[in-house]
Amino acid sequence: MEVLLQQIINGLVLGSMYALVALGYTMVYGIIGLINFAHGEVLMVGALTSWTVIGWMTEASTGMPGWMTLLIATLIAMVVCGVLNFTIEKLAYRRLRNSPRLAPLITAIGMSLLLQTIAMMIWEPRPHSYPAMLSTEPFQLGGAVISVTQVTILATTAITLAFLMWLVNRTNLGRAMRATAENPRVAALMGIKPDVVISATFIIGAMLAAIAGVMWASNYGTVQFAMGFMPGLKSFVAAVMGGIGNLAGAVVGGIALGLIESLGAGYLGKLTGGVLGSQYSDIFAFIMLALVLTLRPSGLLGERVADRA
Repeated sequence: MEVLLQQIINGLVLGSMYALVALGYTMVYGIIGLINFAHGEVLMVGALTSWTVIGWMTEASTGMPGWMTLLIATLIAMVVCGVLNFTIEKLAYRRLRNSPRLAPLITAIGMSLLLQTIAMMIWEPRPHSYPAMLSTEPFQLGGAVISVTQVTILATTAITLAFLMWLVNRTNLGRAMRATAENPRVAALMGIKPDVVISATFIIGAMLAAIAGVMWASNYGTVQFAMGFMPGLKSFVAAVMGGIGNLAGAVVGGIALGLIESLGAGYLGKLTGGVLGSQYSDIFAFIMLALVLTLRPSGLLGERVADRA
């Protein structure tokens, strides 16, 4: 029972980070039908930016508590990632909106490789140790162990998701997003500016990725230029599993994928005596993707959407 509870905690933490990144994928796809494969690299830029800011603040001996330093670094990372994604959308994707779908897809893959190369040049190829800014004292929870960092990740994710749901469902910007997703031409006739809405969507998705990047770095204690590839790919899997274009589906897919990966890796390692385990955890994400696409191609919460006029 203790092993099960521990794996559930680990899965919820991992799934929370997947959910934040998956929301960025699903928001962009829901509005313009684009899979932004550079989204994982935005997570990486957020993590490395926060690492740089923490290093500057530590050298300056500001005397701030660790949580405040981490908060400031996260906010700066969100701004940097928002500006980056806005620039990517304006320079790389905007002109390709009416092109065949293969063109923006290839562009997104190219942008992913470009961001990795630029990050490697700025922050060097070697991994960097991410400082522990929160207390390392663990809590006992029914025989399982949970750290302050993991509690912070779960709480931050819950607050962020609640805010996003409020933004999309209760604000003018959210209504403009839903209208643009339904039919951008009709939305434009109603006074909505689709370009502004799409740019805002990219910025919001980038901020969510930045938060996830800081969480990822804080949880695993290391950052490097290629760290965004696998989380980005798995978050895309989560978005597809939940029903890409559906916000609730992205959350459900992220949490489900985190739990499946954690439970699968934990019990596989136990059953095989440690021969197979965490090093094979990646396989569960793609097995689940294959099963979901075979049994329910629209995803767990996905719906059939009519073609746009």
